[in-house]
Amino acid sequence: MKQTEVQTAAEAAGAIPDEVLGASPLSATASADAQIRALVEAVIYVTDEPLSADQIAIALQQPAERVGRVLSELTSEYNKPEHGLTVREIAGGYKISTKPEHHEAIRAFVKNLKPPLRLSLAALETLALIAYKQPITAPEVMDVRGVQGAGVLKTLLDRKLIATAGRKAVIGKPILYKTTKEFLVQFGLKDLSELPTLKEFEELSRLSNADSEGEFHPPEQDAGAAGASASDEAEPSE
Repeated sequence: MKQTEVQTAAEAAGAIPDEVLGASPLSATASADAQIRALVEAVIYVTDEPLSADQIAIALQQPAERVGRVLSELTSEYNKPEHGLTVREIAGGYKISTKPEHHEAIRAFVKNLKPPLRLSLAALETLALIAYKQPITAPEVMDVRGVQGAGVLKTLLDRKLIATAGRKAVIGKPILYKTTKEFLVQFGLKDLSELPTLKEFEELSRLSNADSEGEFHPPEQDAGAAGASASDEAEPSE
């Protein structure tokens, strides 16, 4: 059979267009129905507003009847007790949401979640220095940044993003600082070898500050540093 004949037969069977499935991670041997089902499930999961069968059919270039059948199958599957999610028909469309019987447990769980990590530019700069130069002392951080930062260090210590790592064997024996396991968790790193380049870290810092623009951030200072600037304070005594 010629290649064009194979393609025509596939199209007649309702195969998903190549431009839709080109990036799909599903095995090439998976059936067209399984691929359609996976795509429909993903589409209704990522959208905020309920999608009708017709909207999904148009987006995936599939017959509305076929998409409707897939939606019915997904609804039946998610209605099983082993699933915490459900596919619901809302306002003429479909949406994936948590099951009502789990709402109280989920609400209690969400209340115990940590608030999103928000750091000032000064704190991000200091954290980056410690991450890439650790172990490093406060005076060494000050030399690079050109400003003092006792309040910033205190903030990072309080948030458990850094910890002390002994003292450096020089005159005065200043305290050494290093990053912590919490730092890896917050930034989604397996270990320090996965640290982004300095350029990438600067971009992350810029995006982080753009996201929090307009939010109120209290001055990062302790009670003993009231006379210092809002972001950088006097050096901690060692």
